[in-house]
Amino acid sequence: MPNLPRMCVSARRHAAFRVQFGHARGLLLCAAWLVGGCATVVPIQPVSTTEPTSPPAPFTIGPAATDTYGGWLPDGQTLSAFDVSNPALAQLDPALLTAIQDAARAAKAQGIDLRITSGWRSEGFQQRLFDDAVHQYGSVQIASQFVASPEVSKHVVGQAVDVAPVDADKWLIRNGAQFGLCQIYANELWHFELAIDQQGNCPPLRPDAAG
Repeated sequence: MPNLPRMCVSARRHAAFRVQFGHARGLLLCAAWLVGGCATVVPIQPVSTTEPTSPPAPFTIGPAATDTYGGWLPDGQTLSAFDVSNPALAQLDPALLTAIQDAARAAKAQGIDLRITSGWRSEGFQQRLFDDAVHQYGSVQIASQFVASPEVSKHVVGQAVDVAPVDADKWLIRNGAQFGLCQIYANELWHFELAIDQQGNCPPLRPDAAG
């Protein structure tokens, strides 16, 4: 190979370097485009370094939310025995509800409009009635003769119903046994429960709610 001037050798080396550099630069650009176009961003979840806290206490409504009105009716308001949209009737024991409805039909056929003044009562409402009676009569003993406590009241468990007017009370006292309905307390003409025995007879009257 003939000797070339030093300037020509240098030019060739410079040209070869530019070609190699160009190839390398192109590869780098392609790699950058592939990485940038195909990579997905993976979110990094923070890692807690603190101790896990205990779960919150279960939610409760608390004593302030006691139902003290369930079964309440305004003074002077009565219900049809068929008004089951009202909780005072809707919450009655089904057997008692059927009995009082059958009695209302029979009474109506004889010209008596049998109405309901009280049926099911919430425990809180019965407690409020009992507390009012204690305040009125001055003692628990006397109040118990007229209003039962929530622990023993048949209204609270939907097994008692109060009836009006007086002519309906008297009609039901005479005819209630055929429907299973009995007057329970001598001092409450209006209070009836399902209480007949196997012979279809009502039990002897108790003097009052305390007796």
